[in-house]
Amino acid sequence: MIQSIPLKKLVPSPRNVRKSSDVLADLQLRADIGARGLLQNLVVRKGKRGKFEVEAGGRRLAALQALAEEGTLPENHEVTCIVIEGEESEVREASLAENFQRLAMNPADEAQAFASIIEAGATPEDVARRFGLTVRFVEGRLRLASLAPCVFEALAEGTITLDMAKAYGAISDVERQAHVYAELQDAWYQITPDTIRRMVLDATVRGSDPRAVLVGRDAYLDAGGRIERELFDDDASESWIDIALLEDLAHKAMEEAAEKAALEYGLAWVRPTLGNYVSHDLVEGLARLPCEPAPLTEQEVQEFSELEADYDRVAAVLEDEDSDEDEVAKAEQELVVIDRAMRALNDRPPVLAEELKAEAGAFLVLSRNGEPMLVPQFYTETEVIADEGVVEAIEENGPAKPKGSSLSQRLLDELAMQRRDILAIHLANDPALALDFMVFTLADADGSDWRAKKASTLGGSVASGPVTGFEAKDAPASAALAEFAGSLDESWRSGESDVERFAKFRALSDEARSAWLGHVVSRTLVASLACDGERSVPLHEALGSLLEIETTHWWRPTAANYFDRVAKARTLEALDAAGGPELVSRYAASKKAELASAAERIFSGNFIGDAEVKERAQAWVPTIMRFTDTDVPTDLEEDASIEDEAGETVSGDVTDEIAEQAA
Repeated sequence: MIQSIPLKKLVPSPRNVRKSSDVLADLQLRADIGARGLLQNLVVRKGKRGKFEVEAGGRRLAALQALAEEGTLPENHEVTCIVIEGEESEVREASLAENFQRLAMNPADEAQAFASIIEAGATPEDVARRFGLTVRFVEGRLRLASLAPCVFEALAEGTITLDMAKAYGAISDVERQAHVYAELQDAWYQITPDTIRRMVLDATVRGSDPRAVLVGRDAYLDAGGRIERELFDDDASESWIDIALLEDLAHKAMEEAAEKAALEYGLAWVRPTLGNYVSHDLVEGLARLPCEPAPLTEQEVQEFSELEADYDRVAAVLEDEDSDEDEVAKAEQELVVIDRAMRALNDRPPVLAEELKAEAGAFLVLSRNGEPMLVPQFYTETEVIADEGVVEAIEENGPAKPKGSSLSQRLLDELAMQRRDILAIHLANDPALALDFMVFTLADADGSDWRAKKASTLGGSVASGPVTGFEAKDAPASAALAEFAGSLDESWRSGESDVERFAKFRALSDEARSAWLGHVVSRTLVASLACDGERSVPLHEALGSLLEIETTHWWRPTAANYFDRVAKARTLEALDAAGGPELVSRYAASKKAELASAAERIFSGNFIGDAEVKERAQAWVPTIMRFTDTDVPTDLEEDASIEDEAGETVSGDVTDEIAEQAA
């Protein structure tokens, strides 16, 4: 029986079979009902106290109630409903049938419907607003409506997928779309959206194309490929016409090369791609394996030591103010050669441990010169995929878990995402647990078993810094950091699994967990200086201001960490800031090594002198080492014209005064 019922008398039924929903789809439904009203009746059953329970149409009821709350509909809005009676099992069956009988629209039907509305005078923005969709979605469907008729019919009939149809739509030339579609009708090889997209974008392929170089001219012609050649064309500039055939031959060649690479490197799998890099979608769902650069041989270690000695020797020429222009120019060229040689020794491909190779894989890309190349980065699969797209859950020790052998990959993925959201909303409402989980994940990252399934995408690896292997000696901050790390309570690391470790970590005191929080965050800081350019990190200046950091308490300039490394004029400038011209004149004639040693003593406060000079010296640090006001950007030094380690020219009022004192 059909009956109009006031909205305020309608309530959700606990028997409605639909338990999950989609927030975006719900918003779209609300917008649609707001624009056109309810187009499908609700199925209801009489309840208690004059209420009617909605057995089918819970989402529509929620949309109507939301529209009433925002004032779009009155509370007493009349809703047309189908009232049913019967046993609870019959009512539940009606709800199930109502949901099952729905059929999602074919993208081609959606495209035609949108196109008709646009032709009637609406804009894509109007359609998007009325249906609760994004403008981009509507425009995408409209583009499908403008496909070549043969391609559009194939989409409507289900002969091609939506992704394939989108690939045809990569260009607006419908004749080209129809030509490619016709060419692929008799293809005996596998057709992918990428193949279609390349074919519609490229009418032909030059002989110098990486795919052509990989396959080879003879193999392409033997397979029935066609080549067009102009009068002045050569093998590199000639046009290969049958792109789909070329793609298939290239795929097969890469697959053969991948099999050989897997055997050669002892890997579980190697996956080929015709791209010249590994795209994000290829590695989605895979976990990267840890690997270290290949160790230096004894001969290479010796060679590197010799290069370091050569570098210091040549750098000394640049630092020597008495070096003439020819010597400086020659030294600069030598440093470039030495630096390249040192980089070549340091730039070593990563090596995977032998015990990891049994479950490791990599990707084979096609280089720009047409050669298959193995990318030196290794991955492991996070789940075992069985035949015909069926997934079986990985077995683990402990209580038996339900297997997914009867569930499809797509269903498992969707269920996993919904389960993740359930966990996420609960974790989001428990900030204390969320904080513990974050700190534990960051702390456990450097010591846990890489084989363990990652619980989140949280990452906070230790910042390496621009200088490999550098350790500050006799630096109070570095020593304090080491002492702080050594004081952390690491008893939780004794857990054999991440579950055990997390439980032990949460059992630590608030003070112990807070210490870990500071540690894992602090070790992610990158290296920066208070200057303009790539070394500048304004947020570091803000943090330093909030923490009221006094650099002088944690770092003092010494001969080893500063004065031996800068030009003599810069050291004299520092002396001028501390003691003025009188102090500068006392050391202006000193050799650089003597000057550096004296400066270290002066700026440490260990010298006999005026109390004010001593105070200024102990308070001095280079501008780039200070934590400055973020609103006032600074140069590498207050007078940027002073010659630095790179050998720039000295000029400016301060250096003129230094020169006069030296004279």
